[in-house]
Amino acid sequence: MKHVFIFDPKSFQKQPWKMDIVLDGIGQYFSRIENPDFSILISRYRRHAIFLIQKQIEEAGEGNTVRVYAAGGNEILYDCLNGIAGLPGAELAFISYDISSDFFRFYGEEKKESFRDISSLAEAPAVQTDIIAAGSSYALNTCFVGLPSAISVKTKDIAWKYNNMPLIGSLSAVLKKLLVSQQYKVTIDDNDYSGNYSFINIANGPYYAGRKTAMAHAIPDDGMLDVALMESAAPLKTYGSMRKYFSGKKPGNCIILRAKKISIQSNEPMWLQLDSEFSRNSSITFEVVPAAVQIVAANDLKDGLNGPMGRSGQ
Repeated sequence: MKHVFIFDPKSFQKQPWKMDIVLDGIGQYFSRIENPDFSILISRYRRHAIFLIQKQIEEAGEGNTVRVYAAGGNEILYDCLNGIAGLPGAELAFISYDISSDFFRFYGEEKKESFRDISSLAEAPAVQTDIIAAGSSYALNTCFVGLPSAISVKTKDIAWKYNNMPLIGSLSAVLKKLLVSQQYKVTIDDNDYSGNYSFINIANGPYYAGRKTAMAHAIPDDGMLDVALMESAAPLKTYGSMRKYFSGKKPGNCIILRAKKISIQSNEPMWLQLDSEFSRNSSITFEVVPAAVQIVAANDLKDGLNGPMGRSGQ
């Protein structure tokens, strides 16, 4: 197996010594291994990791397993996911620093340190995990269409938390400037759900911005996506519904269902969020890709997917 560590230095800007800790851990682990095969690379810009990964896999040769470690926050995890998606023999591990990935909260917040221990990650098994295909890109955890995406962009805070009181003023200003209602043509598994919505959430996991959402039963290995359609309301009610939704409760104006394919169109450009990637478009299709990626589950954390926490263990 070849081990490829890809660092996002932006994730360590405020505490650069943490990057030194990770590098020291890598050195200590592989110093004990006979004929170690590993690389340490730096991602210099968005999507750079995709090209780095492709080159490493080409060098490893056909039939060899390449375990890619995304070291940093959500942005490098997203890039590494898109770098390995569809490539046989590639696995994805996450060394959680900066903004810890919401996807890995599925395993339990207390397990975070397991995703910082190099020996645990290097020796752990990998488990098959669903991903979300969205156009030509892939997402691991969750996608949004509509208001939450716009708020994240406008406040310039991807890690925005809805219960953070100093940001309520920012939210109010954004709500006044943005449409809290947009008309969408929505097709979900060949059924028509067109209408006016504040936002649409397509989830492969239950967390967003550090909080459990109303999609509490979203499981990343069940071959399905969980979908929420937040029906439009007045700004004040919309704000209340969003707070309820992002505290793990289902608002009365929210439709929740499960699906494999969701197509969305609008006459106006839509605000889109794919994990940590933001864009605008007038049309997009989301589709589950079952068991598409091998995710490294440190220690015994594979039980989070294939055990009592997953539907398969219920």
